[in-house]
Amino acid sequence: MKKTPSMRQYVLSSARVVGLLLMAAGLLGQVHAQTASWKPEKNVEIVVGTSPGGGQDTSARLVHKLIQDRQLLEVASAVVNKPGGGTAIGLAYLNQHAGDPHYVMLLTVPLVTNYIRGLSEISYADVSPLAVLFEEYIVAAVAANSPIKNGKELLDRLKKDPASLSIGIASVGAGGHLAVALAAKAIGADVKKLKTVSFKSAGDAITALLGGHIDAISATTAAPVRLREAGKARILAIASPRRLGGKLADIPTWREQGAGVVFSNWRGMVGPRGLTTAQIAYWEGVFAKVAASNEFKRDVEKNQWVSNVLKSDEMRRFLKEQHDELKVVLADLGMAK
Repeated sequence: MKKTPSMRQYVLSSARVVGLLLMAAGLLGQVHAQTASWKPEKNVEIVVGTSPGGGQDTSARLVHKLIQDRQLLEVASAVVNKPGGGTAIGLAYLNQHAGDPHYVMLLTVPLVTNYIRGLSEISYADVSPLAVLFEEYIVAAVAANSPIKNGKELLDRLKKDPASLSIGIASVGAGGHLAVALAAKAIGADVKKLKTVSFKSAGDAITALLGGHIDAISATTAAPVRLREAGKARILAIASPRRLGGKLADIPTWREQGAGVVFSNWRGMVGPRGLTTAQIAYWEGVFAKVAASNEFKRDVEKNQWVSNVLKSDEMRRFLKEQHDELKVVLADLGMAK
């Protein structure tokens, strides 16, 4: 004879169903909280890991000005400088606020290289990528009276004898240094034997170039372009994926001259580790509006930068690719830890 379930069994079964439904509702609520729209609820800090007046600081203040002018935030905001350790101090400050999207930071190549060199404990994987805003490609230049006429001649000299030319750079391990090392590595030169001369600034390197104390410089575009316009320098190559426009339209890339090199001092925005999808999406939207503004576009053009906006996922992949490439070249230079 078939047994009929007791009332107690019905009650227990119903309780289990209700419990499962409540659990499912809770999980759905957590998912919704992660994906629902978000906006700042308190003051925002844009962190810069250098002192006021430098390239990173200037870029951060331009971004901040455009955010304010266009009222892209409903809360107060400020640029906060945390210099020291090649941006390591600023990065540590940022990650003291893990999971808090009210802190964002403008960064460039040292986010990748400082970790590889052992100068920072925080890698690109320890932050929340938000957006790359623009790229500033590196050029190689010589004085106008130099016997070196083009990038191929420079590469030939470096391949035959890497120490035969003295090349001025702004600092060891920075963009100018890495770009020329990548070019030399691409054509089979021994990068450990490169004769690079480090200066306190690109301006000091240019003074040495014009004074005949060094043979070439590897630097960002602004100063070499001005020298070229004054008839004092010749730009041999640019580490861009294709020829650029404007004042650099006739400058051949390294790729055209035998070295498959692309390298830039990109400028990007990151948040601390642990940001949610909704928080990242909010900042992606803000920085997309900044990059789309006419004032930003004018500034990019004036400085011979290239607007190349990457969203969070694209920036994450870009940083991984750069890490893998630069880890090899920094190891070749004896600078990887």
